[in-house]
Amino acid sequence: MSSSECIGKRLIKKDGLEKVTGRAIYGQDLVLPRMLYGKILYSMYPYARILSIDTSKAKRVPGVRVILTGYDIPEIRLGFLRDNYPLKKDVVRWTGDEIAAVAAESEEAAEEAIDLIEVEYEELDPVFTPEDALRPDAPILHEGRESNRIDEIIRTYVKGDVEEGFAESDVVLEETYELQHIQHCTMGTYNCTAAFDAFGRLTIWSPTQVPFIMQRDMAQILGMSGKDIRIVQPVIGGAFGKALDVYPFEVITVLLAKKARRPVKIVFTREEEFTVACKRQAAKITLKQGVTKDGLLKARKVDIIMNAGAYVSWGPLSSWTMVQTFGSFYKVPHISFRCVPVYTNMPICGSMRGYGNPQAHFALESQMDMLAEAIGMDPVEFRKKNSNTPNETTHQGIAITSCGYIECLEAASKDIGWKEKRGKKTQSGPNKVRGIGLAGMWHVGGGSRIYRSDGCGAIVKIDDFGNVILITGASEIGQGSDTSLCQIVAEVLGVPYEKVTLVNNDTDITPWDVGCHASRTTFICGKAALQAAQDVRSQLLKAAAEIFGTSVDELETKDGIIYPKDSPEKGMPYDKVVRKIHFRSGGDLIIGKGFYDPPTTLLSPKDSRGNVSAAYTFASQAVEVEVDTRTGRVEILRAAVAHDIGKVINPVGLEGQIEGGVVMAMGYGLYEETQIEEGRVINPNYADYHLPTSLDAPPINIKMVETNDPEGPFGAKGVGECAAIAFAPAIANAIYDAVGVRIYSLPITPEKVYRALQQKENQGQKKD
Repeated sequence: MSSSECIGKRLIKKDGLEKVTGRAIYGQDLVLPRMLYGKILYSMYPYARILSIDTSKAKRVPGVRVILTGYDIPEIRLGFLRDNYPLKKDVVRWTGDEIAAVAAESEEAAEEAIDLIEVEYEELDPVFTPEDALRPDAPILHEGRESNRIDEIIRTYVKGDVEEGFAESDVVLEETYELQHIQHCTMGTYNCTAAFDAFGRLTIWSPTQVPFIMQRDMAQILGMSGKDIRIVQPVIGGAFGKALDVYPFEVITVLLAKKARRPVKIVFTREEEFTVACKRQAAKITLKQGVTKDGLLKARKVDIIMNAGAYVSWGPLSSWTMVQTFGSFYKVPHISFRCVPVYTNMPICGSMRGYGNPQAHFALESQMDMLAEAIGMDPVEFRKKNSNTPNETTHQGIAITSCGYIECLEAASKDIGWKEKRGKKTQSGPNKVRGIGLAGMWHVGGGSRIYRSDGCGAIVKIDDFGNVILITGASEIGQGSDTSLCQIVAEVLGVPYEKVTLVNNDTDITPWDVGCHASRTTFICGKAALQAAQDVRSQLLKAAAEIFGTSVDELETKDGIIYPKDSPEKGMPYDKVVRKIHFRSGGDLIIGKGFYDPPTTLLSPKDSRGNVSAAYTFASQAVEVEVDTRTGRVEILRAAVAHDIGKVINPVGLEGQIEGGVVMAMGYGLYEETQIEEGRVINPNYADYHLPTSLDAPPINIKMVETNDPEGPFGAKGVGECAAIAFAPAIANAIYDAVGVRIYSLPITPEKVYRALQQKENQGQKKD
């Protein structure tokens, strides 16, 4: 790309060539001198008391250097409530609990040793559902608690009087929606490598999404100073939210390395990834809403019970997002929200793309269609009538700046052929019926303040050869943020995109950033990069003004050249300006810095009010399906999606994010489920865990709605999570349009559709 005008241009990802040629070094590829290989032994039972651990046979395996159990390490607590331990020595609370760890000269030796460790258990009576865990006679899973209900993270919100709102309504509907556990299914499995240097300083190579938070948390967990811990990110093979916490395997890696006095690497197998890695939170949502006959929402009551699993990671805290959706998406005067997380003997749940909103929107957007039908109103018009609007502050204190939701509804419905196809139940062949459906969504698009700071730092420098280097704390996890940030810097400086390179993978080098989550990178990290580039541009112009003997106002920049506006032929390349400043008595460097912390507030733990994001992203996703009434099989024929993205930075990256999100949500809606029986995952591989493939993926037509957010860099908003939120309820609504059956739980399997069709037919026969 030769032009310096690159915002909105279709550019190749910065790391694309490195990845497609196999040169990228992932955590799995990392090899250090004298490195050992670690393996972990997990519990055989979902709930049991450990009576003894015998490692004597394992110690005799050739190549074994270290074996650790909970009895060999100091008491270390981790997790949000410090309710978890790296290695368990008293009680195991799920089948992913870590019992022992081995470091050996080879993976084979470590695996052999793990198989030889003998553990004696006393089985206890487990509880797998929140309802069972809340029974009066249920075992208390964590000592010192009065109940398995996790009172510390219960989330509530009340506005107005819902009973008054229901009394004012002409139609009131109440339904319960059930959402399943699913896997992140990243190409790269969990991995961690740890090594101490001769001075006792620890380096951790981790595909974490939050390197500086990990540095802080590891310091607290290990009783070390943060200055003695360095986090390096190898190339990351996807994350989708799974790498926001510090998990036991990472602490175990460090403990093995410390004991062995050698580097240690642990890499999860695919089966481990399915069985012991964190999951998307399962939830049961009871939603009751009231509406007037002319289509105004009056009241919304939400009761959610969450299966928190054995320990508290990010998953149970997804109520932070849910309360904002149920509290502020659409204009509703009376609201009551309550979310109760409960300990069970089930897997740990972490953050996953959309962080609570895929669950919340499945319930909300399914019921929006149901309410519209109940009052005889078109679902699109019903949503538009209750839509959020630009420059609106909700009763939760959420400040919506740009908002293109109505435009998204109009674009997606038009593209899918709403007026021509809705309600037609087109017969496309023997026992095959087509229908269309639509759903809307909102999500944070400018970060989410979950820590005291939601900021990011950036440094931009120009070297003696005119190369521009962006040094940022922003994490690249496959989403393409490196490309967008480089485009922003190139645009500000007026240099070709190819001239900008990026460094972002080492806490010893990069400025502080809170991490990659909440669709914040382009918005917040992009703003910091923009500020740093503006600082550099200002320094360049000031230096050039001295060289040319003119004022800054009389200078212009383009394609990496500074020139007087009235004499472009006298232009001087950036590198020459830099060298003239550098190679002189009393010389200086051209280095700019920026730090952007958005104007947001924390969500109040008392009343769930607060403006957590600097911008909010809206979308509408529509789908056409074909249902086989003989088998219940649903085929996705095409998708039409419209996203309010603020401003397009890189269309290629944006399309990739949206297409990937739609297919991910398709999997959530139709196929994916971590099947757990008696606390054990029974489909721990891609043969038994059904993901949509390229053959399942439909044609996806994308409409970008540019609203130019006033706070975002060049008007952009975050979009990374948004595309994975609304498609599952759109599918449910399309199935209803096709065959008239409503499915209230995910995934919508052929069996569920078939049984619903049979029930509908039987009820019809009884009425006849």
